Order: sequence, then structure tokens, then C-alpha cells
Amino acid sequence: MKKLILVTSPPACGKTFISKQLSQNLEHVVYLDKDTLIPLSKQIFVVANEPYNRSSDFFQKNIRDFEYETILALAFEALDYDDLVLINAPFTEEIRDLDYIADLEEKLTEKNAKLAVLWIDTKVEVCKERMIERNSDRDTWKLNNWDEYIKGCNFEAPTNLDNLLIFHNSSDDEYETSMKEVVAKLEEK
Repeated sequence: MKKLILVTSPPACGKTFISKQLSQNLEHVVYLDKDTLIPLSKQIFVVANEPYNRSSDFFQKNIRDFEYETILALAFEALDYDDLVLINAPFTEEIRDLDYIADLEEKLTEKNAKLAVLWIDTKVEVCKERMIERNSDRDTWKLNNWDEYIKGCNFEAPTNLDNLLIFHNSSDDEYETSMKEVVAKLEEK
């Protein structure tokens, strides 16, 4: 059975690292990262003469949903060629929207595929440390406005999904245990 795997969480929980490690441990997987679209998004800010801020209203209105639409289109195309497609992207709003999930699952049925959602569970203070360490311009506003930013983040795993896997990632021990458990679950036919 084909699967679309969404690796989700707020920023700096470890999605990219875990997604890449999972992709190396799974067989027949296509790895897609929504961050690959950032150069295009940055250009939209430039052309619109807007400051680069991925937490802004401008981003929410003019860029965010199009990034998700594009990465999903790539994933659906990839399912024509391989059994597993893994998308590394927050999907923080989408995975809590029952209509969105139902629509996605319906489209996957047409591809003879199932949805698997992997939530990365990481403590907020660990995320902040990682954000500081990675020193990325996409985090500048977040770190400079931490209290405001963190109010808009939901670090709780969604409760509306039957196909949810939790990957605990606040320590090396949690990571090792979760990697083994999640790989085994994702490889189930």
C-alpha cells in the first residue's frame, strides 16, 4: 500500500533532521521538503516590496497556502512512481482541520494510497534552543518576538487523527526509541 507521510510540528522541533533520517531508513521513499520553496517565496516578498517575514499577514494571505498546494501536487505526482512519499512541512493548521484531512484522504484513495501523519513532539524550550543554534533568517522575527510568536503555536499533538504517529524528540534517548518504532509502523503494509 502506498503512503503519503506528513512530518509535522511547529518550527524547530526537528522535522528536517527526522524526515531525512526516516527517508534514509525507509525503502522506496521520495523525500520532499516545503522549505525548498523558500527561494520562490522570498522572491514574492521582493516583488511585492514587502519585508521578509514568514509570520506576517502578507505571507499568510499570499504565500503560505500556495506553498502547501505546490508541495502536495509534487507528492501526488511522486506517488505515481514510488510507494512512500514523505513531506517535511509544518501542516500545523491543516492537520487539525477535519475537512482538509478528509479531502486529502479522498484524493489519496484515488492513488491507492493512505495518509500517515507523524507529529514531532518536542519541548518548547528545546525548540527555542534549536532555533537559536540554526541561526536562520526565517526565524529572526520569531526570536525577536518570542512571546508573541509562541502564543500562536500549538505544541500539542492533534487529537482528531486516526493515523497519527508521535515521534518524541526532546532528548537523544527519545529520538532513538521513536525512530525504531516509527520506521516499523511506516513499513507495515
